Amino acid sequence: MNQNYPMKKMIDEKGHLLNESFNEQIEEGFVKELYFHMLRIRTFDRKAINLQRQGRLGTYAPFEGQEASQVGSALALKEEDWVFPTYRDHGATLTFGKSMAKTFLYWNGRLEGCVSPKTRNIFPPAVPIATQLPHAAGAAWAEKRKGTQNIAIVYFGDGATSEGDFHEGLNFATVFKVPAIFFNQNNGFAISVPTEKQMNSETIAQKAMAYGMPGVRVDGNDCFAVYFETQKAIEYARAGHGPTLIEAVTWRKGAHTTADDPSKYRNASQGENIVDPIYRFELFMKNYDYWNEEWIQATKEEISNEIDAAIEEMENFPPPNVEDVFNHVFAEMPDQLVEQKDAYLAYLGRQ
Repeated sequence: MNQNYPMKKMIDEKGHLLNESFNEQIEEGFVKELYFHMLRIRTFDRKAINLQRQGRLGTYAPFEGQEASQVGSALALKEEDWVFPTYRDHGATLTFGKSMAKTFLYWNGRLEGCVSPKTRNIFPPAVPIATQLPHAAGAAWAEKRKGTQNIAIVYFGDGATSEGDFHEGLNFATVFKVPAIFFNQNNGFAISVPTEKQMNSETIAQKAMAYGMPGVRVDGNDCFAVYFETQKAIEYARAGHGPTLIEAVTWRKGAHTTADDPSKYRNASQGENIVDPIYRFELFMKNYDYWNEEWIQATKEEISNEIDAAIEEMENFPPPNVEDVFNHVFAEMPDQLVEQKDAYLAYLGRQ
């Protein structure tokens, strides 16, 4: 492995601090906050898969196994910052403050699911691979020109680093020294293609060298390491030094989406030696006396109630307005589209 980009970590696979001095940076409230959000998004993720199997959601992209990467990075942000997610980063957007009901609506094919809270700058999830990287660089440049301290973080997978938008985004960001964090979650597969078959670099972090920007490789299953490395990159950006590329090495436990069968391209034994990020964090909590069974049970109940309420809100949401399909494409609707709209509305009227 490239020695210039060692894996940064703070706790080992058995939940022990690798350096006891780290303990000075950790408080009980912070530990509980990290655990709460990881447990919350995993519970959401598993519930969403169940809803999809029941026909109550559309095709869904699960993220189980990547909770530490998404929570650790998102919690390092300030409310005024920008988040540019992919279709697999709803764990990060939920942590950053997006409505759970709106997130369910997105996976039900509703336009309303793309709308972020007025108090948060969250772009709609990018389904085309890597297109959001130049967008994030542009938003960060705008914040720099306005003289703010706001930064933009953009999420993407290992497959995105083989797209032109990746290189364009990094190049623009470094030329203009914009306050951006390029946060890669290397989960081992670009859909069905393993990382080693879609790039020849030893690491993704080392790609930063070509653009003259810092590159960091972090254990993406260590929530502490992700949080503090992201925080360092954010402070570097806010100070006006420019962007950072972070490679969080993690593992996608399940399928690429609920329409995918990973057994076609992945052995069942793959990933068995990777310690689950939440289990690993639980070991840490037990090792250092942060574990409180009463609090854990109350937290699980709180999360369950929130998810039930979000599902109820999603399923009771007003039906979509079919005219939206036609009304928001052109400033002046072409005659052909007017005919299609009229024909469709007439068809609905006959039902």
